[in-house]
Amino acid sequence: MTDKHDKEFETTEDDILTDEEKREMLSKYDKESSFRQDTGKWYWVIAFIAISLTTFHLFRALPAFGGPLVSILQGAVHLGTALGLIFLLYPIRRGGIKKKGVPWYDVILAFLAMGSSYYIIFRYDWITGGARIMGFTTFDIIVATIAIVLLLEATRRAVGVPIVVVGILGILYGLYGTNIPYFGHGGFDWEGLSRRLFYSTDAIFGTPIQISSTYIYLFLFFGVMLTKTGVGQYFNDLAFGATGRFTGGTAKAAVAASAMQGTLTGSSVANTVSSGSFTIPMMKRAKFRPEFSAAAEASASTGGQIMPPIMGAAAFIMADYVSTHTYGDIIIIGIIPALLYFTGVFMGTHFEAKRFGITGLPKSELPSSKGLLKRADLLLPLIIIVSMLVSGFTPTYAALAGIGTAFLVSMSRRDTRMGFRDLLDAFEQGARVALPVIAACATAGIIVGIVVFTGLGGRIAGGLLGMAGDNLFLLMFFTMIACILLGMGLPTTANYVVTASMAAPALIAYGVPEISAHFFVFYFGIVADITPPVCLAAYAGAGIAKANPMRAGVTAFKLAIAAFIIPYIFVYNPALLFVDAQLGTVVYLVITAVLGMAAVSGVMMNYFVYSFRWYERLLLFVAGIMLIYPENLTIEGSGFVLFIIIGAVQWFRKRRESKETAKS
Repeated sequence: MTDKHDKEFETTEDDILTDEEKREMLSKYDKESSFRQDTGKWYWVIAFIAISLTTFHLFRALPAFGGPLVSILQGAVHLGTALGLIFLLYPIRRGGIKKKGVPWYDVILAFLAMGSSYYIIFRYDWITGGARIMGFTTFDIIVATIAIVLLLEATRRAVGVPIVVVGILGILYGLYGTNIPYFGHGGFDWEGLSRRLFYSTDAIFGTPIQISSTYIYLFLFFGVMLTKTGVGQYFNDLAFGATGRFTGGTAKAAVAASAMQGTLTGSSVANTVSSGSFTIPMMKRAKFRPEFSAAAEASASTGGQIMPPIMGAAAFIMADYVSTHTYGDIIIIGIIPALLYFTGVFMGTHFEAKRFGITGLPKSELPSSKGLLKRADLLLPLIIIVSMLVSGFTPTYAALAGIGTAFLVSMSRRDTRMGFRDLLDAFEQGARVALPVIAACATAGIIVGIVVFTGLGGRIAGGLLGMAGDNLFLLMFFTMIACILLGMGLPTTANYVVTASMAAPALIAYGVPEISAHFFVFYFGIVADITPPVCLAAYAGAGIAKANPMRAGVTAFKLAIAAFIIPYIFVYNPALLFVDAQLGTVVYLVITAVLGMAAVSGVMMNYFVYSFRWYERLLLFVAGIMLIYPENLTIEGSGFVLFIIIGAVQWFRKRRESKETAKS
């Protein structure tokens, strides 16, 4: 490396973000983190409500206390309490996060939102009995209207505008979409539509909020408990101990650490900022380019949502949508695609490090193996939760066991031991992290309800099939574009709920296995966070790295190219998802997929065994595509031969030029 290069990427302690800078970065790029910093006297009210909400979910998960309430009642407590907290915590405008206290109008909206949802509890017998015979009263419809409006406003504050726009368009379509060519329907008046949306388990209180009020909340709280007990830091140390000494070790360790932490947070942007505030300056000190440092963190943090065992909140909903598979099955099915994704990102970091001659960290700067082994018990909660899920226990029991194990493990050493105040803080944080997910699930429920009530899903599936003709690749391409476009404005969970209702049926109708279709839309909804031009995770990373945001986004796209290839592979070859698979077939497909990704990743990062000549880069890209071509031994074999030839040519040229340099 040249002195100029060293000086350009030199970093200091000033590059490491303070807690205040982290909060500002999060509030800038992550709508979910734009909450009030100082709530004044309302702090104790917020804390009481939040702790009560977590306590409710824990107790209702225990059979000794009767288990969950009836779906709509459980959902009413879950959603109503969350909406109240959102209005108390999230200001009407972003600039309000630094103002002290809670405005009077937000207090009114908070209790109005809670009351409108709790109305279902007070009037449950009427809603499920008399109203269905005698009809809903005018007051019932007024309450439903208030509840829907406040839900949309709370979602705008905690999640963002795009999902609210989609929800409003869905409502308008339900009211006025009768005369739209091909996509028209019978039509609804507001009374009929509002009661369907609010007083049934087919829309707002449908599958997304039902899963959120049981499994998702508990697993989010489990993530909070792991963070409080030091598991997040242990993940960092484990990653650096395992990969830090290799070529480009800082970037590889950052990828590994963010992959492990991302599966707990479920938010690409939040994980990018929390992990990146430490890893990005370290990568820059190792002489990685600023935009690459931001991209590596963003691509790994985004991929954390596809990493078992938790895989973000959307995987729980997938387990309900895909009737043939349990959540434990989805964990196992998701292992190979996730490993392929992170293998691709690792390859990209390796090629980048080789290109610029970046070595690993010295042993003195890495965690010792002895120290890591002493803290290995911190992994016990994850081991327990995975074992129970794979053994067939429900996610509820697995989450409770994981939470309890995390608490017990924390008590084994002084630096992680949780006191009573620490536990109360964890209960409060459990509610806070769940608020955006709850709002997103409820608003996504509106969209799904409209799709079901109007038959829109079938028409969209038919439209996609018509556009693609008899071409599966075109059908997947159109579906991918739809998922990415929706993902640019919708959080992962809401994106999956919508695309699973509107886009996945087209793939299933074509004959794609159900699990492959759902994984396809799941993946492409996630990678929107690192797909230009709206790639918020990369933008957040660029803010930390002081890099050009768009360049960071493009680099993240290149690093995560595997995420754009893998879904096509497991649709063409469902054996990668263990669909009618034999071990030999799975091993063969994994090998060809890894080689194909190595080729494509080398092309993207502009380095393979040695620097490219233009025709080598073109030929290697062709070789990569041939290696992942579905079920054609001739094409795959030809791709492998071309792969070896290009690698050999570069190796001999590198060796020759090294000798010439040594002689001179």
